[in-house]
Amino acid sequence: MKRMKILIASFECNPYAKVGGLADVIGTLPQYIKNKKIDIRIVIPLFKKIDIKKYKLKKLEEKVCIPLMGEYIEGYIWQGKLKTNVPIYFVQNDKFYGRDEIYGTQEGDYPDNAFRFIFFCRSVLELAKAIDFKPDIIHCHDAQTGLIPAYLKTLYKIDAFFNHTKTIFTIHNIAYQCIYPKEIHFAAGFSEYDFVPEKFEYYGKINFMKCGIVFSDIVTTVSETYAKMISSSNEGRGLEGVLAKRFLEKNLVGIINGVDYTEWNPETDPYIKANYNLENISLKKLCKEDLQQICNFEIKDVPLYGMVSRIDSLKGFDILISVLSKILKTENIQIVILGKGNKLIQNELINIQKVFPSKLNVVIDFNNELAHKIYAGSDFFLMPSHSEPCGIAQMIAAKYGTIPIVNKTGGLADTVVPYFSSGGFGFVLEHNTPEGLYNTILETIKVFCDKQKMNQIITNAMKKDFSWERSAEKYIEIFNKLIKTDK
Repeated sequence: MKRMKILIASFECNPYAKVGGLADVIGTLPQYIKNKKIDIRIVIPLFKKIDIKKYKLKKLEEKVCIPLMGEYIEGYIWQGKLKTNVPIYFVQNDKFYGRDEIYGTQEGDYPDNAFRFIFFCRSVLELAKAIDFKPDIIHCHDAQTGLIPAYLKTLYKIDAFFNHTKTIFTIHNIAYQCIYPKEIHFAAGFSEYDFVPEKFEYYGKINFMKCGIVFSDIVTTVSETYAKMISSSNEGRGLEGVLAKRFLEKNLVGIINGVDYTEWNPETDPYIKANYNLENISLKKLCKEDLQQICNFEIKDVPLYGMVSRIDSLKGFDILISVLSKILKTENIQIVILGKGNKLIQNELINIQKVFPSKLNVVIDFNNELAHKIYAGSDFFLMPSHSEPCGIAQMIAAKYGTIPIVNKTGGLADTVVPYFSSGGFGFVLEHNTPEGLYNTILETIKVFCDKQKMNQIITNAMKKDFSWERSAEKYIEIFNKLIKTDK
């Protein structure tokens, strides 16, 4: 029987290049798909920060040559393997990717990002031909790869190599759409005939995210609730119309991301004070005491709240700051926050910490080891995001028996079951307001004092299975569906 061939196209992949959760998905999902006897491979750019020697990358003889900006620009191909033996290819062009960062600097996006994305999209297709890997499906991730489905339906329409190739376009975050002036449409090689609202045109411009949605065979996103939200409300950020059409056609599907339990597992975690599971859950107390010591908190039996997040108002920091001083002043609790982002919010948090140094610890950093300790040592995990396409922190927290406090949105609504329901393990804000968050924290304090109830909630949380295995099965169902429609 012929093995299915899948080519993953992304601008990020852990551990090579990471900005957000996209990298974790690309670095993990393919290994579970490969386990199902599928020939799956990945393509990303070769960024400056990728250590060729460390990852033992091999430069191939083949290369790509892409027409762009009135000239032919070459890209060299490197090959490596993820730790699970999934082949990964890198497109090298130092003019576009030999930079310190992936998308831009603190001053903003790189001004030539449109050309960097165009070059990558065409390189993915030319690379497949160069290595003679004829994909049944090209799985494209986020706006940076949105032109790949468009190329296959236009410029490459008569290319026999891709005669049976289908495309899936996955939206990880609708907010980043890659919108550029009309001139970019022509720079990418598309015709005037196709610059219409039904295809490329977006209010007089070209929108790479829209291209992926319109031209792909199936669109997926990272939770069922998020799929509904972006196709029926302002969450669509101007694309709700085209998304609603795909949704009605049943070609917009929500699939929750998974957790890599080889990394996030209290039973085997090398970063935490004591390893534990459902059989010896009392050892979690040692992790809490370790975290309290790290934060310079008094070691005592009070509710400890953890938060690991990009520091941004979208993550709910605006409502948290509104109630933080009040709750710290009136309640006997401890809070640790780890993250980096908006400087104004960071400064506000640090100022509050100065007033309550024995109750609040703010660490402005991305620190993987401390993140593990927070997941293991906290009693509750704060995640009052205004918008969260999927979210993974709430699922990691559950594995560690740390009870998530979330807003009812996107993947948070799909994954966190309220503690008072059968099998429930979390606290869900019906109204994501300062008052709603304040009242919910008061509710968690009461539950914390009821040790029997608290232990049952912890048990429910740790029993939840958010592994990639289930998500991979759903993607494979879509792969099979697409290939069958081609026969």
